Amino acid sequence: MPDVKPIPEGFHTLTPTLVIKDADKAMKFYREAFGAEDLMRIAGPSDSVLHAEMKIGNSIFMLGEEWPGHPVQSPITVKGTTCTLNLYVSDVDAAHKRALAAGAREIMPPTDMFWGDRFSSVTDPYGHSWSLATHIKDMTPEECQKACDAWMAEMARGDADSGETK
Repeated sequence: MPDVKPIPEGFHTLTPTLVIKDADKAMKFYREAFGAEDLMRIAGPSDSVLHAEMKIGNSIFMLGEEWPGHPVQSPITVKGTTCTLNLYVSDVDAAHKRALAAGAREIMPPTDMFWGDRFSSVTDPYGHSWSLATHIKDMTPEECQKACDAWMAEMARGDADSGETK
């Protein structure tokens, strides 16, 4: 028997899995909004998505339908989410517009942020939170902390309402 890699080819050590109501429609959205590629789809009852794998850029993520009685439910069922998927792109403004055109809801428009990214955020139609970012400035941890402190001081004075740089 040939050697089997403990991490499958193409995967990273950490791979997010999204639980979704109507995963087939979500897969279409991810193709349109983020240029995702289908890698695998395993059908469940009534041809639902039991398990699917998609790839955006060099990153694979998994998804599947919500299962009644399973402890992990979709953001729509729980009426919120506890995580955000951060997607680095070459042009955050174009990526943001593309996501909105595909049906995402804007949370924050593209903005130059204190930590060195041009950044925006959207919620997909299935309740998952996505941050879109283009890295525009390399910063040391010390520079990032100093910029954060300045931003927090602006917030305390009421001079800032986001993490944007001036």
